[in-house]
Amino acid sequence: MAFRIAVISLVAASLASAWWLLQILGMPPDLSPESLADWLRSQGSAGPLLLILLMTIAVVVGPIPTLPVSATAGLAFGILPGTAIAATGALIGAMAAFWIARYLGREIICRKFPDNPVLAKDGSQRFLTLMILLTRLIPVFSFALISYGAGVTAISAWRFAIATFIGMLPMTLVFAGLGNTLQLHPVLTVGAGMAILLVMAWLPWSLSRHPDSRLARWLEIRR
Repeated sequence: MAFRIAVISLVAASLASAWWLLQILGMPPDLSPESLADWLRSQGSAGPLLLILLMTIAVVVGPIPTLPVSATAGLAFGILPGTAIAATGALIGAMAAFWIARYLGREIICRKFPDNPVLAKDGSQRFLTLMILLTRLIPVFSFALISYGAGVTAISAWRFAIATFIGMLPMTLVFAGLGNTLQLHPVLTVGAGMAILLVMAWLPWSLSRHPDSRLARWLEIRR
């Protein structure tokens, strides 16, 4: 318990200090892509580092949306550099959330669900990697919640990092390229999210019904 309290205190202090630093440096309060882009450009060579810091905070804290930050990166630094900067910050934030959840909740989850194929220590790595990749492709899913949730599963850190980075690249590139002019059609966004949810619900059920199928063997779902 003392260790968990210390971790929570350290994380909270680090986030508060980072946010205070951004405020001291004059970050605009409205957080619009145009205002943020102007502010970041005015910071010179420190601009990319400040955007990475902002993206990291956005991922770990959660309520701050990450896609406007990606749009800001494109407006401030260009499409490809902006994509690289935004993706770096998002990956750092995702790994921070992942390790917070792993240190604080993984042991408890394993004790309560020792035989669960997703949560148990010998859970299917390929299956979990596929699920992370699918949820990263559509921005309707909370980037922060996926990161925290993955931390209590059996997925290895390096698989989580790869699935996260590959999965988020398409939409990060799109938002960095189009800035704040991109408006996702709500019906298409929700439809895509529902389709992925259906696949995620159907796949474990199907694999449990056909444990000897080629897909089940490849995903190692029987482990």
